Amino acid sequence: MSADEFKAQGNKAFLAKDYPTAISHFSKAIELDPTNHVLYSNRSACYASQKNYEKALEDGEKTVELKADWAKGYGRKAAALFGLGRYPDANDVYEAGLKIEPTNALLQKGLQETQQAMEKEASMGIGQFFGPDVFTKMAANPKLAPMLSQPDLMEKVRAIQSNPNALNQHMQDPRIMSLLMGLMGLDARGAEDGAGPMDQDPVSPPTSQSPPTSQPKKEEPKKEEEPKEEEMPTEEELNKKEALKVKDLGNASYKARKFEEALEHYTKAWELDSTNVSILTNKAAVYFEMGNFDECIKTCEEAIEVGREHRADYKLIAKALGRIGNAYAKQDKLPEAIRYYGKSLAEHRTPDILAKLKEAEKIKAKADKEAYKDPALSAEARDRGNALFKKSDFAGAVKEYTEAIKRDDTDPRAYSNRAACYTKLMAINEALKDCETCITLDPKFVKGYIRKAAIQFLKKEYTECLETCNQAKEADVEKKNTAEIDAQMNKVYMEMSQ
Repeated sequence: MSADEFKAQGNKAFLAKDYPTAISHFSKAIELDPTNHVLYSNRSACYASQKNYEKALEDGEKTVELKADWAKGYGRKAAALFGLGRYPDANDVYEAGLKIEPTNALLQKGLQETQQAMEKEASMGIGQFFGPDVFTKMAANPKLAPMLSQPDLMEKVRAIQSNPNALNQHMQDPRIMSLLMGLMGLDARGAEDGAGPMDQDPVSPPTSQSPPTSQPKKEEPKKEEEPKEEEMPTEEELNKKEALKVKDLGNASYKARKFEEALEHYTKAWELDSTNVSILTNKAAVYFEMGNFDECIKTCEEAIEVGREHRADYKLIAKALGRIGNAYAKQDKLPEAIRYYGKSLAEHRTPDILAKLKEAEKIKAKADKEAYKDPALSAEARDRGNALFKKSDFAGAVKEYTEAIKRDDTDPRAYSNRAACYTKLMAINEALKDCETCITLDPKFVKGYIRKAAIQFLKKEYTECLETCNQAKEADVEKKNTAEIDAQMNKVYMEMSQ
């Protein structure tokens, strides 16, 4: 296999979340093409999915080394650093990637999450000064002790103790800042009277009899808004816009059934915007109509990979998965079709895919049933059932007769014999149902009528029993079962005469 083929297999395994297999395929591809940065990037994603961040980092660094101007490589490296808890390093790598591609949404999101993690870590570190012994420390510090008599301040301190993250929202209170400085051993002057920045209203101590009068703020004269410069669109934005136009040309060609022309348009659109998943799903639709199902599946798999990477709408992912299911169904690969229809419904439930899933399951069940049929094996199972019946192992005989029916459901003898077993086991309704099936399959099968009449006699349905006996006589053209039928009818007459 070539490196590209191993890569395709790796992508397929990654989509199925079979990460060890995906890693194996990408490793083989790397052996054949050791300078291909995409292979290291993909393997890094696999290791990260396994939470093996050390290995993910190695591949991320190799990706950047091979192609330093590829923003995605920085994303792989930064994600691994984030997983290792090395937030400052991850922050630097995300920023380096954004210098190459400032509008990359994944890098922007990664940087935001990293900075949030750093802030949380930092706030948790400062929060340690508000431990269980904070009030003891305040009482022992002459400059901080007066704060103990301020209930609203103490309430904020307790809130920070319960949740260190609450420190940020309370830092606007100058008393909290002064208290923190005092606990850290820094200058805490002004803490006892709650002094703060000049633009803050002073907080009155609780012993004050009257609240201070707040002075109305003077309104600053409004500045005239300067006219905003209209930003020039970036090259990427222009490409995305052009890609939509070219995609529309592809759609028009597709509707006109000019498939080769449509492929050309979609290929060009994808070159302009390799983030628009709908371009790939439309391209896959063309391959489907052309009967090139392998290429359809391959294109859909690429669409899913790109869609996951760029957090595309789950409906688009579902559409690609459903189209893979359609391609497999066209090739009569029903197990694969059923699997991908299920995956599509897991992403987004639509009546169309649900109907296709049910139809595929129905066809597969029928095909499996037909494939299982074998008259010779049916006869063997029936013989085993007969042997068990003679040993009075009626439950075991039922199992063998059922197997005989699965192997050949057109032979009335297995139904008739199973009905006899059910009668012995007093499963009357099941026995009657088998008799009816037996008669439907072969209206001349006398044993079916005789067993049905016996069941009706047990149910005390004497009139119906006599009618069935008469039907048995009509079917018994060779008169081989006359004695047995007459005996059953005599039993009925005796019961009816009492």
